[in-house]
Amino acid sequence: MSEVVVAKPREGKFNKNAARRVRVAGKIPAVLYGSGHDAVAVEVDPKQISRILFSEAGHNTIFDVEIAGQTAAKAMIVDWQREPIKDQLIHIDMKRIALDKTLRVKVRVKLLGIPLGVKASGGILDQVLRQVEIECLPGDIPSHIDVDVSNLALYETLRVSDLPHSDAVKYLNAEDATVAHVVSIREEAPTAAEAEVAAANAAAAASAAEPEVAKKGKPEDAAKTPDAAKKPAAKK
Repeated sequence: MSEVVVAKPREGKFNKNAARRVRVAGKIPAVLYGSGHDAVAVEVDPKQISRILFSEAGHNTIFDVEIAGQTAAKAMIVDWQREPIKDQLIHIDMKRIALDKTLRVKVRVKLLGIPLGVKASGGILDQVLRQVEIECLPGDIPSHIDVDVSNLALYETLRVSDLPHSDAVKYLNAEDATVAHVVSIREEAPTAAEAEVAAANAAAAASAAEPEVAKKGKPEDAAKTPDAAKKPAAKK
């Protein structure tokens, strides 16, 4: 059964003081727009919105918005703001959607299993891309994309092209984009021979970096120096 969000139209001025009064009354200000309709300023129950945002599908959840005197509309949460200290919702944007038109949304990538490169080679799994952008009909939006990484060996890479593909979902990320890879966390100590070569190279580099000693001038240049010009002639 689809989630139902009951929205009440806001009246009067839409400024900070008006928004504060809405929050004091236990609601949060919101805006509903899209699908060729005018934007409507409303107030909604923050508990309902939090339940949607923390659900399995999160902000990709499709729900019904009911406004008194209007036909219920299918909508999604496209933006939300939280108070930074108390982490409370203070505003949301909801967008009307048409079930027969494709949408572009971001979906979480969920890695399943422990990679072979972690169990057998002591590596670590590094997830580079935690979300991918897809295009599909609203009814085909997955709550998350699951991919098994159990066979991923050390230094192997999981790419977008390795994710589950279907005709219903189109990936908008580059197919060769890295989703995750197994990297090494161990660095072996150098052998005695390698340490000796490294020390020799360091010494050579330090020697090459020393400034060159200035060359002595030619005899005739010495006569042109100020000291030579100021030296008094010897008495007879």
